[in-house]
Amino acid sequence: MPQFESAQIESVIEKIRTADWSQISDQLHQHGFATIQNVLSAQQCQTLRNAYVDESLYRKTVNMQRYRFGLGEYKYFNYPLPDLIQQIRSEIYSFLVPVANAWFDVLGLGDPFPKAHEELLKQCQQHQQTKATALILKYQQEGFNTLHQDIYGDVYFPLQLVIVLNQQNEDFIGGEFVITQQNPRAQSKAMVLQPNQGDILIFTTQFKPEQGTRGYHRVNMKHGVSTVLQGERYSLGIIFHDAVS
Repeated sequence: MPQFESAQIESVIEKIRTADWSQISDQLHQHGFATIQNVLSAQQCQTLRNAYVDESLYRKTVNMQRYRFGLGEYKYFNYPLPDLIQQIRSEIYSFLVPVANAWFDVLGLGDPFPKAHEELLKQCQQHQQTKATALILKYQQEGFNTLHQDIYGDVYFPLQLVIVLNQQNEDFIGGEFVITQQNPRAQSKAMVLQPNQGDILIFTTQFKPEQGTRGYHRVNMKHGVSTVLQGERYSLGIIFHDAVS
């Protein structure tokens, strides 16, 4: 299990709590993604990268090429999650609930999400979704991730996180984070993002609302990673709902 001192975890949580959540919410509503810069230190990122080889931490390893997901590998963590990941997951959830509930409300998609993350996990359990979905991803040269959405069951939260664990243009070249937006009766829009090491990128899991002349409608969105041209790219994904398997 990767070890983080209490002071290190408290520093990360403080950066999350003091972020400009009004601005972040506005960006999520407008674009479907937002970034909190420089949350994890280089040392914390390295600790998580080093943990990639500790198989006791993970419940499942996926060869992306085998399933035609891309070229690379990712591993789902077991419960209990490492403390740092658990704290980030539960802390950020509480700030994202108002955005998620606003989206579901204007689109008429059902009951609001609970304020506490543990209550969302209870809903997952009621639908046999009990497997951890936090994961670490590794792409070597020529690696990539096809456009996709991370829906693991009937219960899902419409926002998720990724943290790049090493630095683009130093540790790897290429490997940009790509989001596409499928616009009604129009061609899809692509957005290419380059978060730095330790940034938290928040983005939509499946869709976001868009206001039209007749009210709100949903625009579907997918995400992926472009080809790594050189080096190795590591990232940490944090999804708030659990999986059936």
